[in-house]
Amino acid sequence: MSLAVFLIMLLIVSTFTGLATEAVKKQLDELKKTYYSNLLAGIIAIVLSIAVGAAYIILTSAILNEKMAVYLIALMLLSWLSAMVGYDKVIQAISQITSKTGGE
Repeated sequence: MSLAVFLIMLLIVSTFTGLATEAVKKQLDELKKTYYSNLLAGIIAIVLSIAVGAAYIILTSAILNEKMAVYLIALMLLSWLSAMVGYDKVIQAISQITSKTGGE
């Protein structure tokens, strides 16, 4: 998996995390249930990250090895982070880190 594919997957998960979180929050508000927004966003981000990662592995016939596991764990953590602070800030931080280290 390349960095570009990883960032596309992060964009997909971040976008759908925001949409799904708002939908779930609306349902919980109608049911008058209390919830923690960041925890809810984190759980949804992790579930969507697993789904997108599994879809990538299936569609590309990739092998689940140590490198792929690191990418998927990073996808889950960065998806949660971007759900809380915003996708643009996460991408800016990743681009700054990769420009200093020279990328892949």
